[in-house]
Amino acid sequence: MGTKNIADYIIATLGSHSALQILKGARDEGMRNLVICMEGRERPYKSFGVADEIISVKKWKDFWELEEKLINRNVIMVPHGSFVAYLGADRVGSMRMMQYGSKEILKWESDRHLEREWLERAGLLLPRILEKPEDIDRTVIVKFHGAGGGFGYFVVRSPEQFYEVKKKKYPQEVDYVIQEYIVGVPLYIHYFYSPITKELEIMSLDKRYESNADSIGRIRAEDQLASNIYTSYTIVGNIPVVVRESLLPQLFDMGERVVEESKKLGAGKGLYGPFSLEAVVTRKLEIFVFEISARIVAGTNPYIEGSPYTALKYDVPMSTGRRIARDIKEAITLGQLEKVLG
Repeated sequence: MGTKNIADYIIATLGSHSALQILKGARDEGMRNLVICMEGRERPYKSFGVADEIISVKKWKDFWELEEKLINRNVIMVPHGSFVAYLGADRVGSMRMMQYGSKEILKWESDRHLEREWLERAGLLLPRILEKPEDIDRTVIVKFHGAGGGFGYFVVRSPEQFYEVKKKKYPQEVDYVIQEYIVGVPLYIHYFYSPITKELEIMSLDKRYESNADSIGRIRAEDQLASNIYTSYTIVGNIPVVVRESLLPQLFDMGERVVEESKKLGAGKGLYGPFSLEAVVTRKLEIFVFEISARIVAGTNPYIEGSPYTALKYDVPMSTGRRIARDIKEAITLGQLEKVLG
């Protein structure tokens, strides 16, 4: 470590989530890459040909047996949405190998109470949180801590309905949050903040395709009632969005306030690299933010060849994966690699 030669480093990630664009982005920036996969899941990385090297493990905990070798090879790990879920928050926090992005900020992202404090301090508009089921007096969405990809979320309108659905879905004790349901257009804003250029960029936007929330509307209302379907918000895919241009100044302002506030949290270097604000835009064009993802999100996957926004700024196709690789490459060549490592 310490060399300014990009050939001495390897960008790596786990084989899931947004690995394809991370690997292609590294290659597009002239950097070597590798992907670590579960045995039997190598096919996409072989078929699409984006990986310079594939390392297979029988189970994710075997990753830690590779750490020393990866350290010796100057591997820089890029985390994504499946990273902490697969490897565990505690182990990731104590990881010794180089990792792009702030480890400390993950604590604020993964705890819903700390996350809300952060977003409130940044001055964002947030949905109301209800303290207990008995407080439900409006339509709410119930979210579970650690629920991957919206799995298990449900919408209810009364305490009785809450207990009925929870008993069916989660008879055991689980941590959850009861959040006011905001009616509007879901919008996921993909940002990038570079500690090298000190510039905030809007990379792209998407909305999620959720099952069965997005398919239930194909059923007649009387059939919906008769079938007793409980709406599911498990994410199946992502749909590209271009937002009306008059909203862009507000979106830039929101992202900048979140980054600036992150530097005051006592969370290391604060937030940098890719992140996403998950929002709902109402008919009055109010923007309610209900979550932040402090890493690359899968909603950037439709933009492997870049988005309309990156096309305005860059003269090459610029995915979020490639923007990460460019940040790493610039940090190496400037001798400032420590600025982008957690």
